[in-house]
Amino acid sequence: MSKRSEFLAGERPDDIAFFLHEDAVENLDALEDYAETVEDGVVLVLPGENGRNAFQKAAGTDPMELAQAAMGTEGTVESDLTGGVCPVAGDDPDADHTTRFVFAFAEEQNEEVGGLYAEGDVVHAYAVCNCGQRYSQKWVVGER
Repeated sequence: MSKRSEFLAGERPDDIAFFLHEDAVENLDALEDYAETVEDGVVLVLPGENGRNAFQKAAGTDPMELAQAAMGTEGTVESDLTGGVCPVAGDDPDADHTTRFVFAFAEEQNEEVGGLYAEGDVVHAYAVCNCGQRYSQKWVVGER
């Protein structure tokens, strides 16, 4: 089982997962030893702080700032973390709405918090579109 599969199954709650589109990173080959190659780029799964630092270095974006900016706009992030559907694509169909980055982390089930968190482990995913839109989605592990 790949690190990404383990992350998506809720088995790596202390790790960070992120997707980098091939057009969004200057030297994708430099990540070859650490990343899982996917159709349009790579996915990395790294331990918490290392993952946040690696994402910031590769994407040029602080992951917590991305999360704050994206939190207010719900969109659709692919359940395999390899892209998404920009929520403003219908407003400007001529723009390039390719997903540049996805940053994700998981929170373990917490019945005291309630809501989704009572149902199981929750994946939080934040995406950046080529058009500049930032958006997010969260889901219970195993329900997508």
